Amino acid sequence: MKQPRFVGVLALVTTLALSARSQDLPDEGALEKMAARFAPVDIRVDLGQLPEGERKCLAKMVEAARILDTLFLRQVSPQNETWLLGLIRDGSALSRARLRYFLINKGPWSRIEHNAPFLPGAGKKPESANYYPAGATRAEVEKWMDGLAGAEQEAAKGFFTTIRRGPDGTLRAVPYSLEYQGELERAAALLSEAAALTSQPTLKRFLETRARAFLTNDYYESDMAWMELDASLEPTIGPYEVYEDEWFNFKAAFEAFIALRDDAFTARLAKFGAELQYLEDRLPIEPKWRNPKLGALAPIRVVDVVIAAGDGNRGVQTAAYNLPNDERVVAAKGSKRVMLKNHQEAKFEKALVPISKIALASADQGLVNFDAFFTHILMHELVHGIGPQTITVGGKATTVRQMLKEANGPLEEAKADIAGLWALQQLMDKGVLDKRQEKAMYTTFLASTFRTLRFGTSEAHGKGMALQLNYLLDQGGFRANPDGTFAVDYAKVRQGVEGLTREIMTIQATGDYTRAKATLERMVVVRAEVQRVIDRLADVAVDIAPRYVTADELVP
Repeated sequence: MKQPRFVGVLALVTTLALSARSQDLPDEGALEKMAARFAPVDIRVDLGQLPEGERKCLAKMVEAARILDTLFLRQVSPQNETWLLGLIRDGSALSRARLRYFLINKGPWSRIEHNAPFLPGAGKKPESANYYPAGATRAEVEKWMDGLAGAEQEAAKGFFTTIRRGPDGTLRAVPYSLEYQGELERAAALLSEAAALTSQPTLKRFLETRARAFLTNDYYESDMAWMELDASLEPTIGPYEVYEDEWFNFKAAFEAFIALRDDAFTARLAKFGAELQYLEDRLPIEPKWRNPKLGALAPIRVVDVVIAAGDGNRGVQTAAYNLPNDERVVAAKGSKRVMLKNHQEAKFEKALVPISKIALASADQGLVNFDAFFTHILMHELVHGIGPQTITVGGKATTVRQMLKEANGPLEEAKADIAGLWALQQLMDKGVLDKRQEKAMYTTFLASTFRTLRFGTSEAHGKGMALQLNYLLDQGGFRANPDGTFAVDYAKVRQGVEGLTREIMTIQATGDYTRAKATLERMVVVRAEVQRVIDRLADVAVDIAPRYVTADELVP
């Protein structure tokens, strides 16, 4: 069965080599420079206090996580695995350079260059990824979905199905458990073996229910179990984020973060969860749009990552996340915020500090500190769980995600950033946080805007950051100095932050797709004065390229 595939691979390699001559693609030297923007960092985690049974459990989870790399490659593009095999078999210096950058991006498109292709034959990155049928149009799929009713429409628009054509050419929803059956059966077996090795009850329950979810395609019970997880090991594994689906933001991508909990930092930040209802009740939006009772649980976990995989390890690395995305679970349990401390420390050292030396005036550079960086990332994740989520439009109950479609991702990321600043200011005013950190908070965020914009504006985070920076520049909260650096106007920044928080949450509460699209089209640009700073950052690492040394030692 494998021979035809390898014959196809060999033919592809020849085609790639020939077509490379006629395409304007980066050569070996250019690719090496592109990859070098991701600073290699050895990620090590001290497992010395972990009992033998938990260590073996961890090893099984590492194995399961690696399987999700394959699934995510397939979700990005149906050609990804063929391209990958071709690069491996070629072995030339050019192919090795392409392979290195392919693995960083999980495909042949440079995610921080508006998804520009760097492999011959790749063409434009499909906005539909591999969730929808080849040759289908967005309009065709949307019309089909809207023509369904009840459970059929729920499945078609759900997180955990692909859309495929049947033998008669009609569209149908295919459960992930069937689409990715072979890999998910193996991953489920590994999670079941891991569950048998741990002595921690909540970890055992999550692993058992998540293994079952891989086989049944019903993730609700395991998401609830993940919310209640209280163990030294903190696994996040499964289909979660929807940004790869640029048509609708409906379909979840497979990812994994297998980590060790940092109890000291987790205890230090636990107080923030208790403040969420206070913040919800004071959101700068109409009171009818506020949630009078948030989910009971809002756990915060600070962890050191042992391995990240799939959508959790491509391009720019994740610093924190807020999950699950299932609105039913959020309504019942709230959501969990997980802070990846060792990722954040590496990002701060390798990228943010050097950026601040170039983007900020010398007098402001000393205000940039890790506590402000870390705390804002935490609040970013916390405020994902407040504000409009389930809404009513035209008398019908729906969700922000379904109403705003592909505009949802950028607006939600912008909301989390800007409302995170608003929330931190509220907690400083209340006395929960040290008000002496106020200037550091805004200045560190300003430096971080350039860090994010260097990732490009092809993805949700970059689009959201462009919107925020331009809005605050227009409102005077940030300003460009004559010498090309940027600064915070502390007299105006609070008003700008509150104004944008109100604007975004109003769009979300009303489900106004037209207004959302118009806002993004107007504001998602990189202005000339900003681009000049970005150009001066050419020798600064864009992000990190983690090497998970501890995971490789556990499972070579």
